[in-house]
Amino acid sequence: MSWLTDDGDDGDYSEYDESSAKVRPNPKANKPRSKNRPDHADAVSGRVFSVDRGRYGVWVAEGTPEERQLVAAKARELGKNQDGKVSVVTGDWVDLVGDVTGDEGSLARIVRIQPRSTLLRRSADDTDAVERIIVANADQMLIVVAAANPEPRPRLVDRYLVAAFDAGITPILCITKTDLADPAEFLANFAGLDLTIFESRSDDFPLDDIRAALEGHTTVAVGHSGVGKSTLVNALVPDANRAVGRVNDVTGRGRHTSSSTISYRIGSGWIVDTPGVRSFGLGHVDPANILKSFTDLALLAEECPRGCTHLPDAPDCTIVARVRAGDLGEIGTLRLDSFQRLITTLGSTAH
Repeated sequence: MSWLTDDGDDGDYSEYDESSAKVRPNPKANKPRSKNRPDHADAVSGRVFSVDRGRYGVWVAEGTPEERQLVAAKARELGKNQDGKVSVVTGDWVDLVGDVTGDEGSLARIVRIQPRSTLLRRSADDTDAVERIIVANADQMLIVVAAANPEPRPRLVDRYLVAAFDAGITPILCITKTDLADPAEFLANFAGLDLTIFESRSDDFPLDDIRAALEGHTTVAVGHSGVGKSTLVNALVPDANRAVGRVNDVTGRGRHTSSSTISYRIGSGWIVDTPGVRSFGLGHVDPANILKSFTDLALLAEECPRGCTHLPDAPDCTIVARVRAGDLGEIGTLRLDSFQRLITTLGSTAH
């Protein structure tokens, strides 16, 4: 190639051709970047059952002769969210490539997260809108509470219920250590809710009944530290070997024992054990999702004024008026009380 001046002459560059060009070597031997990403049509699907420092335990081909566990890492092409990373959590269904044999020492790559049906989230506190995803694709929440030692906290249970309703997850209540205290007064707080409730002594869980309720579902277990949640999980899944702690005799608080979120198979269902918590922030919750969970009240709310809070002092609230008139019977009063308590709990948070 010769270089031409404006008048067509080669000018000062007539002595140069292609051989005169110097090409700088690529010291890293990187391939040119492309916006085209592989579609990984040969990827296999699996369920994440554990997360540990960038390594993910995944079940593949569940219920088939090829069923196996893999260890996987996130692929670079997985993408990023607003925080600069993509979170893969317990319960996620993912697509994997690479070494998917499950052999010892093998490592697969997670290239896609499949659409999630539900997300259970919490924030660090009520003023923090940044959410922490606890588990994906759960359809039930097993709330474990002790009748005593430590004392039950109705408002913490309210927060669990708010988070469950917000996520579209069905809550179940299990109250333990009923041999230490009568749980009737505590359970009266939830009389207006259509809750399945299990009661158990310290040494005698109704395991058959609980297993039946978990069958065919993905259930996330939550609870205050020291209430017996991990003890229950160990009873349901004998080989789980979850660490169990005791309650401090001075403070009455439980010691954090489970430090990770991990799921175990129970028949055709799964139970996801989570670390014990003493607080459950609701900074991320949409109040409208709470009303949706009270279908009978939500139907009446369609006649309420725009922006109605549905609290006792709300002017012209159809729900309050109809319940006070007895249109929903005694259960209506209890359900309205429960709903208002949950809304008050949520309303006390700063969004």
